[in-house]
Amino acid sequence: MWLPIIGLVLGVALGFLFSVQIPLGYVKYTAIAILAAIDTTLGGLRAQLEDRFDLMIFLTGFVVNASFAALLAGIGDLLGLDIYLGAVIAFSIRIFDNIGFIRRDLIARHTKGGR
Repeated sequence: MWLPIIGLVLGVALGFLFSVQIPLGYVKYTAIAILAAIDTTLGGLRAQLEDRFDLMIFLTGFVVNASFAALLAGIGDLLGLDIYLGAVIAFSIRIFDNIGFIRRDLIARHTKGGR
């Protein structure tokens, strides 16, 4: 259960310690990669709380979701449209959904003394 949280904390700490300059042309792709990482991490945490975590699903979910979102951004760049916003909205909805579930689950465990 703690592995995703440790990875998230380590990633945030490294992000604050090291300054990385991202070229303007890659900002869309970087934003989508960050959202995919947050979505996958929270999805893994949710799956762990539901006792159905699978490392293969976790890893392939990140790669496939990030790749598809990058494909949408690339097609959008070719067409001159902001298609990547669809991926941003989808990731955002999933992130808030997972946060809501995790919050409710942790509150239920705390108030009922765990499952």
